[in-house]
Amino acid sequence: MTQRVVIAVLAVLLLGLQWRLWVANGGIAHTHRLKNEVAEQRAENERLQARNATLDAEVQDLNAGTVAIEGRARTTMGMIKEGETFYLVVQK
Repeated sequence: MTQRVVIAVLAVLLLGLQWRLWVANGGIAHTHRLKNEVAEQRAENERLQARNATLDAEVQDLNAGTVAIEGRARTTMGMIKEGETFYLVVQK
């Protein structure tokens, strides 16, 4: 009888340890989720760094001269210079 109790206790301990290994926080599944989150965050950081580099280059262009400012005014505000002719191309 005592041998069965010992085996039952050991089986319960083994199941408890297996549960902690596979399911609980700090287990394999949790570690896998965290690795995926880290990979997603790194990809997002790279995308944002590229966007920041583009914006920084645009700021440098705007600070450097009037050509970039004129281009920005043309595209965002629809402005034209004196003597220029504006053409609007409509796609069907």
